[in-house]
Amino acid sequence: MTFHEQLARATAPDREFLLSAPVIQRALAGDVTRDVYVAFLTQAYHHVRHTVPLLMAVGARVPDRHAWLRDSILHYLEEETGHDEWILNDIARAGGDRAAAAASEPAVATEAMIAYAYDTVLRRNPLGFFGMVHVLEGTSVALALNAAGRIQQALDLPANAFTYLRSHGELDKEHINDLAGILGRFSDEADRQAVTRCARGIYWLYGHMFRSLDAAAPAAPVQQRKTA
Repeated sequence: MTFHEQLARATAPDREFLLSAPVIQRALAGDVTRDVYVAFLTQAYHHVRHTVPLLMAVGARVPDRHAWLRDSILHYLEEETGHDEWILNDIARAGGDRAAAAASEPAVATEAMIAYAYDTVLRRNPLGFFGMVHVLEGTSVALALNAAGRIQQALDLPANAFTYLRSHGELDKEHINDLAGILGRFSDEADRQAVTRCARGIYWLYGHMFRSLDAAAPAAPVQQRKTA
């Protein structure tokens, strides 16, 4: 069994906690409001805008024994740059207030998830960050494309209001294979434990982020779409 497969098995209960969030189940059933969709995008903006800084921090701290990893990090950096702008554009196209979303404070769970990622990179083991990659990209592939179609149909929103979900979902299909290759080269048990620990923590915090969306929705004002 590869480490990627071991990681998936070890974190299966944590993944189930995330996927069982009521708002995810409603979204997959097409039962979601525009306020909640904008609230989700707003929280996504708050954590996605840290992806590039986190990758840069990981790259700066990769130990020499994993020097081969720097090329992969550079590749990730190129592909992840600008995704926070995709999200703000989607918010505007969904009828939300782009500026208000960008200026808002993240939910506590979202901020805790970001802080946990930085703590993993800066204080623990920078390779643990790939546990977060495992969670976010695996969840994206499992949910994003399916949820985007259901939400678009339920809310009658334009296709360009789903740039983040659809583009990220497609991109992460490629990234999953890349991640499996990276994890396969982590032979040190301490590195593997760091990845697993980070994945479990992110699953838990990301699950709470989704559970906070209903309460967060009023914080992201939504404007009525103009009709011709």
